[in-house]
Amino acid sequence: MDNRAGEMLVFQRVVETGSFSEAARLLRMTPSTVSKLVARIETRLGVRLIERSTRRLSLTAEGQIYYERSQALLNDLEEVECALSQGAVQTSGTVRVNVSVAIGVLALEPILPEFWRLYPNVVIDLSLSDEIVDLYLDRTDIAFRVGPLPNSGMLARRIGVARRKIVAAPSYLERHGIPRTVEDLSKHNCLGFNFRRAAPVWPIKESGRIVDRAVKGQLLANNGETVRRMTLAGVGLARVGDYHVRADIAAGRLVEVLADVVESDEEQIHAVFLGGARMPQRVRVFLDFAVPRLQQFLSE
Repeated sequence: MDNRAGEMLVFQRVVETGSFSEAARLLRMTPSTVSKLVARIETRLGVRLIERSTRRLSLTAEGQIYYERSQALLNDLEEVECALSQGAVQTSGTVRVNVSVAIGVLALEPILPEFWRLYPNVVIDLSLSDEIVDLYLDRTDIAFRVGPLPNSGMLARRIGVARRKIVAAPSYLERHGIPRTVEDLSKHNCLGFNFRRAAPVWPIKESGRIVDRAVKGQLLANNGETVRRMTLAGVGLARVGDYHVRADIAAGRLVEVLADVVESDEEQIHAVFLGGARMPQRVRVFLDFAVPRLQQFLSE
């Protein structure tokens, strides 16, 4: 399920304020993010909702319909959440969560205080690991996984897409040069992973198709955060998820290289869980709380 309720809220604020920048200020987003979200709604629907001019914004006929209908839906959603939050004190117990180190640190940990304000009697048993866990054997309620899903009886909700980037610190590139071609990778220290599903290859676009390119380096780690820190220290090149190094690239601490050969290198991210209709209420409320917020994190 995509984050349409969040998009509707953004659209509502744009209409009410009559300004992308004012809506962005209220929502604590950037004006460009607000504009992109509205454009994404229009692209999905195939119609223009807002007429833009240098002086003001105005709704099209389709935009007026979307505004009125989405306002009704958001009001209904608010009533549901109020009803659930009033019963939150009755929701208690432990939810065992497994998540990759980067997503755990960057996306999940920051939202936990808000969750506990709603559900103070729920204990989150949190494990951060880039290894794939067995939900049955490890008694895990929810796992947030990067990569293909195994064929099993588990249920899943799609979170988003992790697009891989090859990055390096400016200090490393000053010493070793910027790789310009795929062949240049053989001359560089390519940092990698040691968990079972990892292989010493990077999927690279060559001659219009994706091939596994063998790489080698001085580090094999069991989590992306260690690889990121060593990359920041100028040790070598790393191939990591865009969400993991977004802030580092923006701040100039890391530089993307060979962007043209990894443009199709991406993996799906899902919340995987057990239970279905018999899922405990404590697990369901955490899943319903976390999924849309992680979707928002990945779409930024």
